[in-house]
Amino acid sequence: MDAGKATISGVFNGSRLLEIPFYQRAYVWGEEQWERFLGNMEFVTASKRPYFLGSIILKQESSGNTWSEVSEVRTVIDGQQRLTTMIIFFKALCAKIGAGKLFERDFILETGDVALSHSRYDRDDFKKVVDAKGSEPIDGSSAIIGAYNYFLKNIDSEQVDRNAIKSNVQFVCIDLTEGEDEQQIFDTINSLGVRLTTAELLKNYFFNHENEQAFKECWEDVFEPTAEKREYWEQEVVTGRIKRTLVDLFFDAFLQILVQNKERGVTTEDKLFYSRTSNLFQSYKDFIARYCDGSKDEVLGAMKAYAEVFESTFDPTCCDRNVSSAPSAERMNVLIFGLKNSTLIPYVLYVRKNVESSDEQAKIFATLESYIVRRMLVRATTKNYNRLFTSLILNEAKDAAALRTALAADAEATTYMPSDPEVHAAFGESCLYNLQSKGVLYLLESAIRPSMSSTALLGFNQYTLEHMMPKKWRNKWGALDDEAATRRDRKLLTFGNLAIITHSLNASIRDAEWVVKKQGKGYKDGLALCAAGLATMDGVLEKESWGEEDIDERAEWLADKALTVWS
Repeated sequence: MDAGKATISGVFNGSRLLEIPFYQRAYVWGEEQWERFLGNMEFVTASKRPYFLGSIILKQESSGNTWSEVSEVRTVIDGQQRLTTMIIFFKALCAKIGAGKLFERDFILETGDVALSHSRYDRDDFKKVVDAKGSEPIDGSSAIIGAYNYFLKNIDSEQVDRNAIKSNVQFVCIDLTEGEDEQQIFDTINSLGVRLTTAELLKNYFFNHENEQAFKECWEDVFEPTAEKREYWEQEVVTGRIKRTLVDLFFDAFLQILVQNKERGVTTEDKLFYSRTSNLFQSYKDFIARYCDGSKDEVLGAMKAYAEVFESTFDPTCCDRNVSSAPSAERMNVLIFGLKNSTLIPYVLYVRKNVESSDEQAKIFATLESYIVRRMLVRATTKNYNRLFTSLILNEAKDAAALRTALAADAEATTYMPSDPEVHAAFGESCLYNLQSKGVLYLLESAIRPSMSSTALLGFNQYTLEHMMPKKWRNKWGALDDEAATRRDRKLLTFGNLAIITHSLNASIRDAEWVVKKQGKGYKDGLALCAAGLATMDGVLEKESWGEEDIDERAEWLADKALTVWS
């Protein structure tokens, strides 16, 4: 067995054929993986730093199978999804920039065949992609063709550079000889012990026998003084597509605050590198070497204070308790942990640490909440949130006026502040994900609920979203022609038809006619019990019928309330 670092040119060396064996599964990556892959390639282009794309396992073929036209043949034991995507990506990139000859030079052998030979499942469609001329999409429904068409549509040739990618993307290539048991090696590699966490790596990096006192003051007393504290920092939350611990989120946010300090003069390229969560441990080492003269003391000196502020600010369990009607860190927690907006964490931490006035903090949080909710309502992208919120740290937006100015000045379509008319229209038109709709209604409910309400507000996690006119309305709500039915199907997904209730309705009640759905039947609760006392349901439960006009009327009412809360 031979293992080492390899670039794209090292894996596809012009005279090596890689064969995917017939028994391996078909290509299964989808849009989520393609989007992440493209983002990685854009990052490599911008940062011009080495980027590790994972390991691949290749095995030498027996000499009897070696082709005379190629110097060697390898069977792909592990890595076919990445290798396939890499070739499809380069094919699409070269098609967009009119550089088909460059693709051939990199990935076509002297035999005229592509350097990756696919299994029977994908062979024909892979050949269609490789042989494609011009830059038009290809007809077909397979994942192989889907990947090619996705990259054709989404590659921005100004943000991806072929040479930078070829130079900086790296694999760990494990090369097995003919007699080695690839299954045993594959299983061993995939069942190795638990990886060290970022926190453990940083702890080993920061401390040794010479600074035991610093370890006690800056680490042990902060992260490990009691079982309760350890439990807090080890909580896992979902951010994007992965689970991360709170201690990991802290070190990520803390680093972003450090690198945005203008006095350090961190370059744009380095900031981009330091923003990658997968590089967090390496980013700290690189940052300290480049911008702290190799001294860890400066980072350790600020770390404890920021960690204490983090612990007093961020709490995922806030989603299990009622929240204040006024702008607050509690409501920020619902936005961050309940509605998955973890990119807010660095700026919120910065504000909590550096803005002394609690009143000013509240004004900042009110503006942030308005910004996030407004953009959610109009279905605006979150793609550039990380850049936006770190720029607020860079520009020291430490009061609400400065924050509003910064948001107003950023007229980019990807980060603009939606207007009142757009927000008003969204209540009657936007169909959001259930989690987003639930979040908007919950935050609105908590803001407009009378202080002397007869029912208690529960935590965000204690509510579920309900469609008052059910999605299966055709069974009990009358027949419509096709055009009217299509309009109704869309209308029932908008805010005027949505409610947060304390527990899910029984299926027989959920899909029943309006009177039964309101009152329930027998021991099965209806909306009258599950939505009792909700301010956002004002007047709804008194309705004797429920239809499109009622949905529109309630949407108007909700929009007016929302514009007073999120001004």
